[in-house]
Amino acid sequence: MKCVQRQPKLSRSEELLCYARSQKVIQVNTKLLGMEGDPDLKFLLQGGELLKVRSTSWKKPRYLRLLEDCKTMWRESQKTFKTNETFSLEDIAEVRRGRQSEGLKKYTEEQAEGCCFSIMFKGRRKNLDFIANSEEEAKQWVNSLEKLISNINNLNSQQKTEHWIFTCLMKADKNKDDKLTQSEVKDFFRLINIDIDDNYAEMLFKECDKSKSGYLDGKEIEHFYELLTHREEINVIYGTYAKTAGFMSPENLVEFLMTEQRELATLADAHRIIDKYEPDENVKEKKLLSKDGFVMYLHQPEALVLNPEHKDVYQDMSQPLSHYFISSSHNTYLMEDQLKGPSSTEAYVRALMKGCRCVELDCWDGSDDEPVIYHGYTLTSKILFKDVIRAIKEYAFKTSDYPVILSLENHCSVAQQEVMAQHMSSILGSALITSPLGDSMPTNLPSPEELKGKILIKGKRLNKLEASFASEPAAADDADVTEEEESNGENEQEEEKRKKKNKLKLAKALSDMVVYCKSVHFRSFEDAKNNQSFYEISSFKEGDAIKLAEESANAYIRYNVDKLSRIYPAGSRTDSSNYNPVPLWNTGCQIVALNFQTACTDMDVNQGRFLVNGKSGYVLKPAYMRDSATEFDPITLTRGDWLKHKLLHVMVISAQQLPKVNQKKSSIVDPLVKVQVFGVPADAAEKETHPIENNGFNPGWNENFQFDVYVPDLALVRFVVEDYDFMSENEFIGQYTLPFNSLKMGYRHVPLLSRNGDLLPSAGLFLHIMVLDAE
Repeated sequence: MKCVQRQPKLSRSEELLCYARSQKVIQVNTKLLGMEGDPDLKFLLQGGELLKVRSTSWKKPRYLRLLEDCKTMWRESQKTFKTNETFSLEDIAEVRRGRQSEGLKKYTEEQAEGCCFSIMFKGRRKNLDFIANSEEEAKQWVNSLEKLISNINNLNSQQKTEHWIFTCLMKADKNKDDKLTQSEVKDFFRLINIDIDDNYAEMLFKECDKSKSGYLDGKEIEHFYELLTHREEINVIYGTYAKTAGFMSPENLVEFLMTEQRELATLADAHRIIDKYEPDENVKEKKLLSKDGFVMYLHQPEALVLNPEHKDVYQDMSQPLSHYFISSSHNTYLMEDQLKGPSSTEAYVRALMKGCRCVELDCWDGSDDEPVIYHGYTLTSKILFKDVIRAIKEYAFKTSDYPVILSLENHCSVAQQEVMAQHMSSILGSALITSPLGDSMPTNLPSPEELKGKILIKGKRLNKLEASFASEPAAADDADVTEEEESNGENEQEEEKRKKKNKLKLAKALSDMVVYCKSVHFRSFEDAKNNQSFYEISSFKEGDAIKLAEESANAYIRYNVDKLSRIYPAGSRTDSSNYNPVPLWNTGCQIVALNFQTACTDMDVNQGRFLVNGKSGYVLKPAYMRDSATEFDPITLTRGDWLKHKLLHVMVISAQQLPKVNQKKSSIVDPLVKVQVFGVPADAAEKETHPIENNGFNPGWNENFQFDVYVPDLALVRFVVEDYDFMSENEFIGQYTLPFNSLKMGYRHVPLLSRNGDLLPSAGLFLHIMVLDAE
């Protein structure tokens, strides 16, 4: 086994010591992962040479292997050794076998298919494309990586913490002698994101150094770990209910669950929890729960802040499409800005994997009679339409079984529109909806349940849908239609002028694929009431939609009962920034399209809205927003079924293992917590704790906040942790957003997500939550 870093030539005895220590570290980590003696893990630890692909001419050998911590991959060049070329397995989104990335499709031959694989990363990090020596070896790499990633992801929060702390202890042990000096203990504290006073560090060190040797080893390090991970707040809670010889009996546990957690718990529930989470077999035999078992339970998904009953699909999915909020993306093909950034099929994959159910395709004539997708009249790169359709076909239903809408911005000639229709028909096959469900003309939109596994096209259509059921339907030839393109920030007169000018010749083959989402221009609510059919959808630019939401909220809600509305960002948002989707949801707009590639509060709120109901991308609107005679107005808030005044009490108790925002060793965060409520204007609120200086490891606040929530059905709660900076803006550390009605009461851990929406391993908040009726 090679050492992690390339060192000057070692003596034989030093090599043996290094090897022995490596084996010890690996043994600890493999045990924690439950992979002792696993052949796949052994393969990764040994590693191997792969060909890294960047272009047709750039294919270079790279040695890739797993480091001792069993979660970091290291790669080196044949000529120069760069030990900083590492990446964490926790940063991997997916490992794909075959020529499944844009790079491998472009730069390798078809016969290399079986030897290729790609490592796709979370966020904006570029993927790694490799060619293995054989198909068998490529399969081994993919299977081994997927297995280890799965095992890491399946660790509970407590196990992840242990793994992380152990790794930091190894890093702090600079001379690799399995002992910690006082100086190394100080370094360790910095690694885990805490800066402690020298006197306190010395006191802690002396308390653990029972042998008075001037260093910690063996049991002393274990004692140091116990002191470090001691959580007084948990001790107090456990101590209150551990009334049976210092342990919790099933009856004690039921009392805790009913009194503090406000759960309808039975003795059977208590026995199940003890059987599942008590780590000490002797305690388990006595039907008791120890403090360790209690802590383990509090970290489980069933005990977190999100109601576990809302994690799977729990809503009625048999209502018309217009009765749901639908997770939607704008200019889905873009990875960055709107003017010169890259377009990529990977952007569609990422959006669909996040549960997005409406993606956008800006289609233009390309060379060799192949339509392309890009942001017209800009320097954004172009990708083939057929490659996008293939990506959609493969990833449309991996996260959700419910229908995907392809929003076509069609700028193509008739010839290339026919190519588009041909590609969608041949690639999507039976998944593509090309005619209404049933044998007669429908009277409303179908439901998500009826459209499971189906793909719908939103675009222009030459005739009415009713023509499909005429005894002798008019065989409409290619004809002119008004081009409904997104505006680029022009005023109304300019837009009208452009619409009159922009006549698009529409191919019948493409027109016939538009069934339930025929694009039409919106004129007024009165005109829509008299002339717009249920299957006709209007797109609103952000400014127009917000104006309608502010000035005609109730009319907008009624309009959205049986018709779909799509909202898109202003053309001036060339940086791919986003707008607040909440006011549009408050007026029943279903397809509120955001720039998924841009990490921001608005995207956090969007992901929070669609966190529940199985991450299906569909969330049922409240009953009073599905009633065409509704009197609901989110601004005036007259009395009605929507008004259910609640008091939300939040006690921010503590946080655990917050990541550094700056990876410099000396950088320690000063965390504060903000609690934000999004919803109708009367519910919008924000409160924050004071910052804790130099402690990202286990900061404590014990601060109480109260919020009035008048329309809980539409409210979302966001918990955000920031690094306080009195000189400039605070820096983001992590956040978690969920619907108000999905909050669990009592003492709850809150997982934290990164800016890109990925889970931060080990990091979290600990809160006490109570929701009470105000009247």
